[in-house]
Parts: sequence; C-alpha cells; structure tokens
Amino acid sequence: MNPYEPRALKGRGAASNPEGRFETVRHQAEDDGWQSALLDEAAPRPRTEVTEERARRVISRNDSPDIGFSQAINPYRGCEHGCIYCYARPSHSYLNLSPGLDFETRLRAKGNLAEALREELAKPGYVPSPINIGSNTDPYQPVEKRWRLTRAALQLLAECHHPCTIVTKNALVERDLDLLAPMARERLVQVFVSINSLDNRLAAKLEPRASAPHRRLQAIATLHEAGVSVGVMVAPIIPALNDRDMEAVLERAAAAGARSAGYTTVRLPWELKTLFREWLALHAPQRADHVMSLVQQMNGGRDYDSDFSTRMHGQGVFADLLRKRFDIACRRHGLHRNRELPLDVSRFVPPRQPSPQGELF
Repeated sequence: MNPYEPRALKGRGAASNPEGRFETVRHQAEDDGWQSALLDEAAPRPRTEVTEERARRVISRNDSPDIGFSQAINPYRGCEHGCIYCYARPSHSYLNLSPGLDFETRLRAKGNLAEALREELAKPGYVPSPINIGSNTDPYQPVEKRWRLTRAALQLLAECHHPCTIVTKNALVERDLDLLAPMARERLVQVFVSINSLDNRLAAKLEPRASAPHRRLQAIATLHEAGVSVGVMVAPIIPALNDRDMEAVLERAAAAGARSAGYTTVRLPWELKTLFREWLALHAPQRADHVMSLVQQMNGGRDYDSDFSTRMHGQGVFADLLRKRFDIACRRHGLHRNRELPLDVSRFVPPRQPSPQGELF
C-alpha cells in the first residue's frame, strides 16, 4: 500500500487534505524508497483541534432568492461531523486551511458569540427577523458539548424574545429543550432535523460524526412531544446513492412528529467536487461514474451549477422525478412542503447593553 495515497479514515469524511483554491504553493509527497519503510500505516487518526476567535460581528445577511431567511449565525467555522458532501467545506479556504481534513479537524469557535450578538441586537436601527442558526456549519456538532456557544446564543434570543430557526443533524439539540420549549410556546423557534438516509452503514461513511439516522428520528419525536415545531430536511439527496431512502425518511419523520419537510440535491462547489470524487472512489467505486453522471445531468452537464433557480434541486429528468416523488410522499404523510412556521417578531425586546454603573433600575 502506498502510504501517500488517500485512504479512508475511520471517523472522518475526507481522505486527504488538499490545499485551498487561494494557496499559491502546492505540496505533493513522493515515496523515495527510504521514508516509506519508516512510516506506520496504522498512524493515529487526526485529532480535532479547536481555536478560539473573537468575532466583530456574528450575524451574516443574505438576499439569495432561494434561501428562506435573511439572517444567520454560525457559532463555529468548520464542522466535526465531517460530512463529505458539505457545501461549506470550501469556506475553510478563506482561513488558509484545507477544505479536506482541516475542515473537520481544525475548527474555529467564536468565543465571544453571545457578547457580539448582544451588541448587534441592541443597535438602534436593528430590525428583527428570524435568525437561522446553522446555515453553514452545524450548531450542535460534537464540540458544542464543551463550548456551549449555541446554547449561549439561544439564551440571549430567548431573553430578547427574538425568533430563530435551527438546522441540525445532531441529537444534542435535545439538551436545550429547557430553552426551546418555552420559546416554542411563544412561536419563537422552529427546528429542522436533517436526515438523508436510514442506512447506518452509509451514514457512517457520508457523515461520520453526526448522530445516527435512528437517533435523529428519536430527536424529532422528543422535540415534538415537548411542543417544539419540528420539520425534516432530506438533504442532500445524492442520486444512485441515497435517493432510494427519500420516501422512507419522510414516512418515519412524519410518524415521529415532523409536520413539514424540505429537500435539496447535492451541491459540489469549488474544491468539494474533487473531495467528493475521491470519496466515491474509496467507498463506492462500482457506482462512482453513475453517481457523477446523474449529478452532471442535474447541473447542466457540469459538476455544479450555481444558478439560483436550480442549484438547490437540480434540473432535468432525474431532478423532475425527485421533485414528483417528494411531493407525492409529502401528501401521503401529511407533511407541508418547505413551510416554515410564521414566527412572531412582534415580541422582540432589544437587550440592554452592559453598563459600568450596573443596573440601578
């Protein structure tokens, strides 16, 4: 075995660490016949490292016509879940880090998230609208157990009666039911749990450190029982790999208490297309060409098409078939398609800025 070739790493999605698109220097290891004899093929797997950063602003805004929210916060850069299909991987290039293994092992935590969010919400000209938590990286990824940044943000939003939506594929969301349940009673929160397959073996390779599919279904049930409005995101759908599970996911999620559903097809921008092809070669070599052929059919003959009108659901015959299958399954199981709960922005009370004089009144 060539020790320099990409290989599957247990607990990690990417198999390599290619330079980002902004790097001017490329490194390539070569076996000269000497070093390979000293390399241990059972070398320890890369460990997760978290670096704290101080953010000046934490609310990001967008006006993309295919995204249902205008404001978002992401407590972390990078994501330990390691989902190989994650469209956020290329964003790690802006940190001079690799979209490959670096994205899932070298994370950044916005340690002052709550303080920065408080300052932004307290600005005189701030106009409230629902804030999405987890638009880029998962707010409940494993490192949240220690850093608790998502919980800190929720505590502040609850204090201000500010509405928010959450997207996650981790059952850790259940930890914050003490905040989510009261917010739900005031129509201040809606949670979407992402499940794209019921196959544990496939999920362990596609999204190695996310909660198992059955555990996410249990989280949907727990949230529903607590009175929290919950939906399911079948995302992303990868043709010839996990699309066969779409109807079963919707059925099981509806039975667990989900009342709305959405889906997206796989997107492969920038460096992600190379990482995903590498993953296919390692984990699904017999169907790799077929998968990519269908992906290209849904993207106008390319690996990725960034057109706002088609990038989320694709185009062409296969994309149309997915859309019809999804609509039929939603009707069958009583799921509202892409319907977000009308959240209440009228209750918002701006937070008070900390004063050196303390609270006198």
